[in-house]
Amino acid sequence: MSPMEPIEVIDSHTEGEPTRVVLNGWPEPAGSTMAERRDFMKREQDHLRRGVVNEPRGHDAVVGALLTAPERVEAVAGVVFFNDVGYLGMCGHGLIGVVRTLHHLGRVQPGHLELDTPVGPVSAELSPDGAVTIRNVASRLHRANVTVTVPELGEVTGDVAWGGNWFFLTELPGVSLELAHRGELLRLTMLIRDALDANGVTGSDGEWIDHVELFGAPTRSDADSRNFVLCPGTAYDRSPCGTGTSAKMAALHGKGHLAIGQRWHQESIVGSMFTGWLELAGDALIPHIQGAAYITGRATLLFDRNDPFRFGLS
Repeated sequence: MSPMEPIEVIDSHTEGEPTRVVLNGWPEPAGSTMAERRDFMKREQDHLRRGVVNEPRGHDAVVGALLTAPERVEAVAGVVFFNDVGYLGMCGHGLIGVVRTLHHLGRVQPGHLELDTPVGPVSAELSPDGAVTIRNVASRLHRANVTVTVPELGEVTGDVAWGGNWFFLTELPGVSLELAHRGELLRLTMLIRDALDANGVTGSDGEWIDHVELFGAPTRSDADSRNFVLCPGTAYDRSPCGTGTSAKMAALHGKGHLAIGQRWHQESIVGSMFTGWLELAGDALIPHIQGAAYITGRATLLFDRNDPFRFGLS
């Protein structure tokens, strides 16, 4: 056995969706901004991304979070989120997991804290009972009522919105949002994402829409809606999706269906829930997302140089 330098991680889940926070062993990425550090990771350290979250050490639902030095003096840390296929601008469930992990390590106490991400500064409020409320990057409805022809489904109409990642938000009449049907839901949402790409439907500046979010009636009496979220690649979000809930609230507000400060209760495909609301800061819509995360483990990942899959199955 000839292991390379180990990588230490802490695992958690936020309303069912896993987060793996890298504590040490991953060399600090170069760059003065979080966006530059993310780009450096893409160019020079992508083998570490694959090794940390992909099989055989992880699986397609794991979202990784690399803690770095902060960009701003008032921030407690910088964070770059990544998954089995690449990098995320922001990650709502992941940020809640990061806050709980920092608290578990004794690095933060209940109260307000600032963090830096590649798409901008964010903040969080950690309650004494463990609940975390994040203040996300500004979100917006980019295009409303976009219609695209999808194989097997015909014409599908939805909204393109930004919540820290790009989303296509839609409902499919007659399609049941049940966990037991997740295989079919994955297939249908991938058909929609492929159709968006084939028809040139993008976010601003031609950015790829890598998340598709389906909505339907909730199963909980305290929820407003239930969702199924296709993440980049072929994974689905077990949580209600923090950036997806942000995008949904921005779309609702843009269409006159959600007032500033009005609570929106988003149920996930597994029955967990986020509570969200919008704040108006100048002309910007700032989403707040509240949920809970739980520490599930701490591990030291070892990378045997003789292991043909030491950097993951990609």
